[in-house]
Amino acid sequence: MSTIVSRLDITQIFCDVDDFCNQWENIWQQVPQLPSTTGERRSTSRMHLSEVMTIVIAFHGSGYKTFKEFYTMQVLSGWHQAFPNLVSYTRFVELMPWCLMLLCCFLHTRRGEITGISFIDSTPINVCHNCRAHSHKVFKGLVKWGKNSLGWHFGFKLHLIISDCGELLAFTLTPANVDDRKPVPDMTKDLIGKLFGDRGYISQKLFEELYERGLQLVTKSKKKMKNRLVKLIDKILLRKRAVIESVNDHLKNICQIEHSRHRSPFNFLVNLMAGLAAYTYLPKKPSIDIYPKNLPVLPPAIF
Repeated sequence: MSTIVSRLDITQIFCDVDDFCNQWENIWQQVPQLPSTTGERRSTSRMHLSEVMTIVIAFHGSGYKTFKEFYTMQVLSGWHQAFPNLVSYTRFVELMPWCLMLLCCFLHTRRGEITGISFIDSTPINVCHNCRAHSHKVFKGLVKWGKNSLGWHFGFKLHLIISDCGELLAFTLTPANVDDRKPVPDMTKDLIGKLFGDRGYISQKLFEELYERGLQLVTKSKKKMKNRLVKLIDKILLRKRAVIESVNDHLKNICQIEHSRHRSPFNFLVNLMAGLAAYTYLPKKPSIDIYPKNLPVLPPAIF
C-alpha cells in the first residue's frame, strides 16, 4: 500500500459525481432514442460511469506521476471495498473515453461564483518535446506551433478565466497558434464587472464589444501607447493578476493536466477535464484579498 496521501476528499467527489450521473440518466431516459437494430446486443460494463469519473478525478490529486501506477498500486490494491466492481487496468483505459461527455457537463456544474472581478490568461499544453514534433502522430491535424515569452511550443493552448477567489469561471482549448483574444467573446458571455488580462489582450475592438455587455477589459499599456488615467483599484488588481499564473502552476504541477504520454485524443481530453475538475476540489486555491480591513487610509469609494 502506498503512503501517498490524496489532496482530495474522494467521498465528496463520488457523492457529487454520482448525484450528477443519476440526474443525467433520469433526463436521458425521457429523451426519445434512435431505434435499435433487431437482435442487437447491448453490453454494459460492470463499473458505473460515476465510478470511472471518480477514479480519473481522484488521480489528479493523488500525487502519483502516472495513471497506471495510481490504478495498479492504489485503486486495485486499496479501494476494493469502495469500488467492488473494479476491472483490469487495460479495460479501465478503454472505459475512460465513455465518460468524456459527462465529465465536460459535470465540470460546468463546478464553475465558481461570479464576483465582478475576474482574471484571464492562457497557458500552453505541450503534447511532446519540440524535437519530436515532426514525428508526432497522435494529435496530427489538431495541434500547431505556438510562441510565448518562454519560446516555441507544440500542442494546444488552454484559455482560463478565474475569479478573485481562484475559482474557475470559464475555459476553452485551442491550437497553440490561436490568438489569445479570439476566444474571449465566447468565454465571457455570462461575466460582468471587470476582466484583467496581460498586454496580449489589448484590442480596442474587443474592449468595446465587452463594454457594451457590461464587462470592462483592463490591461497594462504598452510602452509606445499614450498614458491614460487608471483607477487606483484597477492598478492594484493588475498587480494581482499573477494569481491566475499560480492557478496555471497548480493545474500543471499538482493536477497534472499536461504530459506527453497520451495515446489517444479522447484520453487526453478526459485527462484535461478530470484535472480541471480535481482543481475545483482543492481545499486551498490561489486567491487574493483586496477588500479593506480597518484601513482608514484607503477610502471605501475606491473599491
